[in-house]
Amino acid sequence: MKKSILAIAVALLTLGACSTQGGDKQQEAATDGIDNGKAAIENIMTRTSIRKYKDQPVEQEKIDIMLKAAMAAPTAVNLQPWHFIVITDKKKIDLLSGQQPTNAPLLIVVCGDTDKTMMPDGKGKLPDFWVQDVSAATENLLLAAHALGLGAVWTGCYPAMERVAEIANVLNCPKNIVPVVIVRVGYPDESPEPKDKFKQENISYNRFGGKME
Repeated sequence: MKKSILAIAVALLTLGACSTQGGDKQQEAATDGIDNGKAAIENIMTRTSIRKYKDQPVEQEKIDIMLKAAMAAPTAVNLQPWHFIVITDKKKIDLLSGQQPTNAPLLIVVCGDTDKTMMPDGKGKLPDFWVQDVSAATENLLLAAHALGLGAVWTGCYPAMERVAEIANVLNCPKNIVPVVIVRVGYPDESPEPKDKFKQENISYNRFGGKME
């Protein structure tokens, strides 16, 4: 299924390139678009959760890239209601691992900042869209990690408020900083096959249960 989806994506990109008219430069740009599109789709389709890591630190340069990718995520009214806490201290990593010990050399705690949910006109706050924004940022972070040759896994805490409180206490978070996800990151020491999660029955057209016409 993964290969077939990639093939469809490449075919569509090729069709777009073929419809481009006007010379070598446009054709070259179209070809680059196909290659970039294929690489992006492949990165999404081959990402999988990694829970075992090599005894090797993650370079600061790669941490910076992951954080930039995370903050490129869509966000309601561009409020960017997130905060990222980078953990490399082994004692802190152990404290934050709870009932699921890890040998990850790096944790990135993705938090919501509820002080950043005020509407630009100052007329009240958005509802809990910050949770969606933080989730989108987390997915970007995971994809960036995979693209950089790293392994990562999403471990959720919010809305399990007891767990949220534990993490906030360890990290000395003020009331407005709400831990939502802990992403464990490192160089993979395992290579599980990506799961095929595509299911046609999870798709409807034009109404719930509607079929493609």
